[in-house]
Amino acid sequence: MATFTVVIPFFQKEAGILVRALESIFNQSYQDFDIVVIDDDSPLPAEIELQTIEQTWKTRIKVVHQPNGGPGAARNTGLDNVPVETRFVALLDSDDIWLPDHLKNAHEAMIRFEAECYWASMQPSDEFYYHFGMAELEKAEGGTRLSESPLVIEMPDLASVMLKNWSFLHLSCMVMARPVFETIRFEPSLRLAAEDVLFFVDCILKSKRTLLCDEAGAARGMGLNIFHSIDNRSPQFLRQQFNTWVALDTLEERFRSRPGDVASIASYKNTARRQALWSQAGRVKRRQAPDFGLLARWVMRDPGIIRAAFELGAGKLGRSTR
Repeated sequence: MATFTVVIPFFQKEAGILVRALESIFNQSYQDFDIVVIDDDSPLPAEIELQTIEQTWKTRIKVVHQPNGGPGAARNTGLDNVPVETRFVALLDSDDIWLPDHLKNAHEAMIRFEAECYWASMQPSDEFYYHFGMAELEKAEGGTRLSESPLVIEMPDLASVMLKNWSFLHLSCMVMARPVFETIRFEPSLRLAAEDVLFFVDCILKSKRTLLCDEAGAARGMGLNIFHSIDNRSPQFLRQQFNTWVALDTLEERFRSRPGDVASIASYKNTARRQALWSQAGRVKRRQAPDFGLLARWVMRDPGIIRAAFELGAGKLGRSTR
């Protein structure tokens, strides 16, 4: 059986997106892999996409169907369907593509340094302007260089570092060894936001050794991306911010004995509150009803949002009287 299993959650409307992702896998310089595609009740079924690919490819691809549960639930299903002989799992979003040496770099580094978790950098792009690579992270936070070409670093206390800014991590650049992917799963209820952040932290805490490679492993595609299609005017925005707050609250519990990390998380939680409140104020300004049901649920879970509302209201009043 294959050394790697590639897990692809699939929910797309446009033909050719999955084929493009598969081409980037079969063009890898390291070829010891099989693939699990999880059709998350996709509007365009995976089987239609696979009709056009080479027959030799099809023998290495397993398609699993499930009712729509979001990308986290789909990835969980993929992890549950990894063959028992698989040593490493690599994640790839269906709207992204891999660069040719991604699996080779991951395999060589994880074998050489006995690592259980690995991230490559995401290739820079205009859409992913906020992502930055591992060389930039090294300049900002330090770390230990394990390899020069490609540049591979090990970051002490990586979980705390990522709580400041996790924009150097991406799911399509992630590889896990069996001790991690056997036990860690996504929280599918957080399907609009922050499920990846919580998953990253849990994997880092579980992994005996985590490596960061500066060489780009993946590039951003142009398929359907639910997260990036949501802005503060979208009906889903409040849900997204609530889910973000829930994930951060869960993280705060993980790090409750580390005051510096709790302070970082608390700042992000307050940002989520403020963005949620501004979005609902915008709805009122546009003569649309706020989502009172979800706001009430948020208040029951987090009284701090009431304080944030008063602070925003006081700030707005102060500006209007100047």
